[in-house]
Amino acid sequence: MQKILRRRFAAAALCALVLAGCGNQSSPTNNAAPANTDPAGGKKIAAILMQEDQFFRLNELGMRDAAKKHNVQLLTGSAAGALDKEINLVDTYAGQGVDAIIVSPLNPKGSAAALKRAADKGVKIVTYNNSLDSPFVAGGLKSDDVALGASTGKVTREFITKKLGGKAKVAVLQYVALLADVGKLRPQGFKNEMKKLPGAQIVAEQDAWLAPEAERVATALLNAHPDLNIIWCANEGATVGATTAVKNAGKTGKVFVFGTDISDQLAGFLLSPDNILQAVTGQKPYEMGVGAMEAAVAATSGGKVEKLRIVPGELYSRDNATPIRAFQAQVKALS
Repeated sequence: MQKILRRRFAAAALCALVLAGCGNQSSPTNNAAPANTDPAGGKKIAAILMQEDQFFRLNELGMRDAAKKHNVQLLTGSAAGALDKEINLVDTYAGQGVDAIIVSPLNPKGSAAALKRAADKGVKIVTYNNSLDSPFVAGGLKSDDVALGASTGKVTREFITKKLGGKAKVAVLQYVALLADVGKLRPQGFKNEMKKLPGAQIVAEQDAWLAPEAERVATALLNAHPDLNIIWCANEGATVGATTAVKNAGKTGKVFVFGTDISDQLAGFLLSPDNILQAVTGQKPYEMGVGAMEAAVAATSGGKVEKLRIVPGELYSRDNATPIRAFQAQVKALS
């Protein structure tokens, strides 16, 4: 939220981490626990997806592969970006007596109460994507959101210096309204890089994390700021929407997009000859999913679990197609 939020964050469910769907195993959006992946398995572990986009589906695929390896019954459900659904899922799974719950908490305060109730029943809590600083959490994995924003921010700064003469009008699409605390981190990393370039002026900062909404917002910004050069996006959905808006507005070659998260669609944009999307910094959702399941299995077995492990992001730039094609191959293999 590749992850905004795909991302997936302001009216409808969260961003598309924003992100288009990938794979053929979708997660339910209701509160009922779906069938498990292995009815004959041993431990029963539930995974709650923050929303249904490619980022969280790749998380899920990683969890499923790790669950098969450890003969775990995996239950999956989607909170669809709604805290009340997340809480209901937590209570439902805890009531079913699962051994562990893997969750990307929507709200540090709002999510904690339900998760503590589950932990008090003996359910191990493992977080991924978003962390929760609570003593009842067994362990977790996440990206460094400031670093994700700074990674693409550095590339944007270099682009402005080399291609735009060191001067640019910049717009920021973010998801602060969706996740007040976490939503500030990626923009913070990006803006820290922009501060190093006096000629880069941020002229607008608006929330838009779902692709359709981001396209509308980006179109409005292009009309309001005809001299706009750069749009930076904090998640996948915003990046998709902004890239589409630039193309539809006939601004190809005049406005360039940089973003956060990676998906099959964004990979295609990076390889497109239209030269609109320049670079994104993506998380590693599949690896994060595997790690979360491994942590949950260890926690339920009395093993040692790292309280919080940082999973580094990866830069994908149209200047280097090799990592982009490698990501596309991964998505295809997992589908």
